[in-house]
Amino acid sequence: MLLRLHFYIGVFIGPFLLVAAVSGALYALSPQLEKVLYAEALTGTTVEQPLSLDAQVAAAQTATGLQAAPAAVRPAEPGSTTRVMFTDPALGASAHRGVFVDPGTGEVVGEETVYGTSGSLPLRTTIGELHRSLLLGEPGRIYSELAASWLWVIATTGLLLWAARWRSTRAGRRTRGLLVPDTATTNTYRRTRSFHAATGVWLGLGFVFLAATGLTWSTYAGANVTELRATLGWTTPALEKTLDPAQAPAGGGEHAEHGGSHHHTAMVEAAGQDAGSFDAVLATARDNGIDAQLLEIKPATDAGTAWSVAEIDRSWPTQVDAVAVDPATEQVSDQVRFAEFGLVAKLAQWGVAAHMGVLFGVLNQLVLAVLALGLAAMVVWGYLMWWRRRPTRATGVALGSAPERGSLRRAPLPAAAGIAVVTVALGAFFPLLGTSLAAFLALDVLLGVVAARRARSSTT
Repeated sequence: MLLRLHFYIGVFIGPFLLVAAVSGALYALSPQLEKVLYAEALTGTTVEQPLSLDAQVAAAQTATGLQAAPAAVRPAEPGSTTRVMFTDPALGASAHRGVFVDPGTGEVVGEETVYGTSGSLPLRTTIGELHRSLLLGEPGRIYSELAASWLWVIATTGLLLWAARWRSTRAGRRTRGLLVPDTATTNTYRRTRSFHAATGVWLGLGFVFLAATGLTWSTYAGANVTELRATLGWTTPALEKTLDPAQAPAGGGEHAEHGGSHHHTAMVEAAGQDAGSFDAVLATARDNGIDAQLLEIKPATDAGTAWSVAEIDRSWPTQVDAVAVDPATEQVSDQVRFAEFGLVAKLAQWGVAAHMGVLFGVLNQLVLAVLALGLAAMVVWGYLMWWRRRPTRATGVALGSAPERGSLRRAPLPAAAGIAVVTVALGAFFPLLGTSLAAFLALDVLLGVVAARRARSSTT
């Protein structure tokens, strides 16, 4: 039964897995490609005393002719540029017009579309959308959810099949073909199977991890995961940015003179927001434990809303603290600390960062690339095994037959009922898994009926 399920998943879901694997490998390596392709925009002057953030924001507005307040600002790291991001109606909801300012000279050195919390630029965004939706938008996300829904199933069934072969193989012959590929055999089918099995056992748990983390972004299963986390109280704490006017004291705080720009104040007031200084808000955040190098500052959207300063350095698993700062008083009105996250929220944070290839930097990228390319190889080997099992004396195009059916009917009733209950429950929680499984079963029944009729007609 496991072999038949593994076979059908490989045949029908293999193309989806192959596209997801190749695009995923490209995405894992895309940060380095970005650094080369957008080197001019990303490289800044390293100086002991860079320009104030307010001056850099003003430079971005002057160069672009934009008068609205930026949606967010990401201060430069040493040797890099400051990103001043503006809302642009022509872009999507998660995209901004990014203006890159040299912190040493105040010169605008580039403009690019910046996407999402990852801050990816057009190349990585395009690769990410290919991986997520085949560049087809929301309808295309069905492909990636279908692939992720079945990836953990095919990995699990493969590991179980490997374990069964391990038990049935003599101790002296277990290593070759099961832990390392058997390159000595002259049988091409067995050699391909040994590569498929050995690679799968080393990478199988990684495939399950990719599927589990990938499904959190999916349309249907992802919504169920979100609802389950909310029901069980496993959600990630959110920063409260709404201010209470009754508690807002008059006058400025201790950082009222930290590089405040009159240009920025007038600009913010013209946009209908509280006056504030990027430098003063950042100084307040630094004084309250926001110590990561990679930060994102978001100005207030209206008079009753605080500014936010959030750590966005996902390469280190604890650098996700955030504070809300009242721009008028320069006092912290709310804060979210990673140390206070629940266990599931922490695991979710780490899992998402690892899936995106940003946890621990280059090492994570290399591991992801190995997993993705390994999955692509597994799919190709699977199709080769199917081809090499074909009847060589058959006329026309012939392929390897599916493993024998009927094992579930021969199983004890309690076991069969248990399998049915678990299958229905999983199909309900992972809707695309359930829908495609129903289609597989219908196809299998139809093929069984056709085979039975042919058998009866041949006997008569």
